[in-house]
Amino acid sequence: MPIESTNPTTGTVVDTFESDSGTDRDDRLERASDTFEGWRETSIEHRQQLLSAAADVLREGRDDYAELMSREMGKPIGQARDEVEKCAWVCDYYAEHAAEFLADEVVAGEPNARTLVTYQPLGPILAIMPWNFPFWQVFRFAAPNLAAGNVGLLKHASNVPGCARAIEAVFREAGFPAGAFQSLLIGSDEVDEVIADDRIAGVTLTGSDGAGRSVAETAGSELKKTVLELGGSDPFVVLEDAPMEHTVETAVQARLINSGQSCIAAKRFIVVDDVYDEFLDRFVEAMDGQVVGDPMDDATDVGPQARADLMDDLHEQVEATLEAGGECRLGGEPMDREGAFYPPTVLTDIPADSPADSEELFGPVASVFRVPDEAAAIEQANDTRFGLGASVWTADLARGERVARQFESGLAFVNELVKSDPRLPFGGVKDSGYGRELARDGVREFVNAKTIWVQREAGEETIQVE
Repeated sequence: MPIESTNPTTGTVVDTFESDSGTDRDDRLERASDTFEGWRETSIEHRQQLLSAAADVLREGRDDYAELMSREMGKPIGQARDEVEKCAWVCDYYAEHAAEFLADEVVAGEPNARTLVTYQPLGPILAIMPWNFPFWQVFRFAAPNLAAGNVGLLKHASNVPGCARAIEAVFREAGFPAGAFQSLLIGSDEVDEVIADDRIAGVTLTGSDGAGRSVAETAGSELKKTVLELGGSDPFVVLEDAPMEHTVETAVQARLINSGQSCIAAKRFIVVDDVYDEFLDRFVEAMDGQVVGDPMDDATDVGPQARADLMDDLHEQVEATLEAGGECRLGGEPMDREGAFYPPTVLTDIPADSPADSEELFGPVASVFRVPDEAAAIEQANDTRFGLGASVWTADLARGERVARQFESGLAFVNELVKSDPRLPFGGVKDSGYGRELARDGVREFVNAKTIWVQREAGEETIQVE
């Protein structure tokens, strides 16, 4: 069955791909399994060299990869170029640090024994990835896992098949074995069968909490390790001493990055009463000044939503919030133009349990809440089933860190928007998932942390292994 990628700016077909048949899928699984047997024995130094080569391939093809993202899912072209560069960065990062993170660790034990922990790869890992950061989400999985000696199989979102195939080609061009990283162009209805396949050792998913529950249930029944990075409704807390100009400028960026389609975008703006009116006035004005347009134009700040049905879902959430008693200060209607364009939107006076209060709004819609003080702001920030990221804005950095420690989230930032960084662990709590990507934590998620005990006879010297 053909898979079409459609340009959300124009509605035209970008490209058509043949989906993998059952035989194709089985062949790729077998190739992954066979490749793993040799790849696991490859020296960490060689794996690092290939990751460095992948970074070079990405940088050489940056403009082409960026344009592909913009065509398939509407990402503004400048952000798409930045995404490619970030993928190269994560490859470089593990090319430099993987050996350190995966080195054996000698730990204290009995005096007549050498005891250590060694980190060994598990096997083929299935990655189920979303469309919103179609290169970055994949590379932040692939780089640490290939460095660890695992091999990867990618089930990408159905609207970015071109990106899936391009990523596979990056690793092939960099010199990785053909089965080290492969793309599966299959439907969502085939995922459970792949997870249950004995050749799959673990599963990672970035997506909705509903998808996460389904994948975790299937993987759990097979006793397979999972890492889940799910949705978020990140609070952006503005205290009375916040540096207002910088706070507003960053608030707009934090809400509208990737046209609002980001798990870690700021979605709930929680502002103390003393500065609420000033923040709201400035925020609405700044949001209104953003350029909505063709993502291939460098002047564009906000491109289309990735698919028309996703825009329709977002608008239904906005309408339901307004019908419940919320107020719309800006935007609130699909734009009257070709393509899936939704404008920057600001909602206030949001009723409890309305969609803008309790659900994730995956698009350029900001929910602004008024609270009396810091304590109420923290309570409001934590009053959600999600727990991915959070930020607080204040002139008092000690106060900011104290507040950050009280957020129920996997990530907490003071005077900075929530973002991923190869050097730092990334992941959430509550309905935002579990497990960590990136940094040392990420490279150790899909490994066997094996304890080795080497006993010596009394009087023998302690064994030393270089």
